[in-house]
Amino acid sequence: MLARALPSILPPLAFEEALETTRVHSVSGLLDRETPLVVTRPMRSPHHTISDAGLTGGGHTPTPGEVSLAHNGVLFLDELPEFKKRVLDVLRQPLEDGFVHIARARTKVTYPSDTLLVCAMNPCPCGYATHPGRECRCSSVQVERYQGRVSGPLLDRIDLHVEVPAVSFDELSGRKKTTGEPSLAVRARVVAAVSRQSIRFKDLPVRFNGQMGSREVRQFCVISQESQALLETAVKRLGLSARAWMRCLKMARTIADLEGVEAIETPHVAEAIQYREIFSRVEERTPWGAQPAHIM
Repeated sequence: MLARALPSILPPLAFEEALETTRVHSVSGLLDRETPLVVTRPMRSPHHTISDAGLTGGGHTPTPGEVSLAHNGVLFLDELPEFKKRVLDVLRQPLEDGFVHIARARTKVTYPSDTLLVCAMNPCPCGYATHPGRECRCSSVQVERYQGRVSGPLLDRIDLHVEVPAVSFDELSGRKKTTGEPSLAVRARVVAAVSRQSIRFKDLPVRFNGQMGSREVRQFCVISQESQALLETAVKRLGLSARAWMRCLKMARTIADLEGVEAIETPHVAEAIQYREIFSRVEERTPWGAQPAHIM
């Protein structure tokens, strides 16, 4: 439910983005006369039985896969460990590069794949490892085997690792008041942050913070000595890779943009690091009952 609500807080498609998305959907035969232009961000949610060709594209006449059909939108993979490991691993390069190369004997095709990947998984096979009212009966070996279906390199490419606790009946029924924000308020902050980024990158081939390369990170993600020391400690303690280190800086930049400030402060860096803490070290993930219910 949370993942399907995500497009409602994303900024509207720019005209260039709408054209890119429309081209991909047109090649796939998903357009009709009534919708000649895709004007909303796509939301794709393939089943876990999908093949690698279905996910990244392929066939005798290469057509776009789900990762390209979700270009400029959201690709949601529910029950992540249920996907074949080989299928998930072919996502790594498209997520990193923002496009997919498909080579066949008679043709070579490149499709865009700049998508927001959202995944969900249970903490264990039975799903009750973090449940406050149910007992988990899975052994540590079963949990380790279950979570091991998702490779470390793929997890390394997911910027936010968020635990989603169980929701009580009172919260579901509305008897207990919550402090949540409406989607319109969240979207307003997101649109403002995107506006700041469009000004920042107006002379560069970059639209969003997540698309920054190492040169842009050095230019636009300058942090204080205190923040540097905090990040250094996190790299050593959590065993963060070079990719994760750079993604933490990009995330801190985005958190600052959402707050409407230009300077990246130490709290922004600390918040970015905590999103990496859950899955950073497999060998330290004990007890198993403390595992996250979802990653997003």
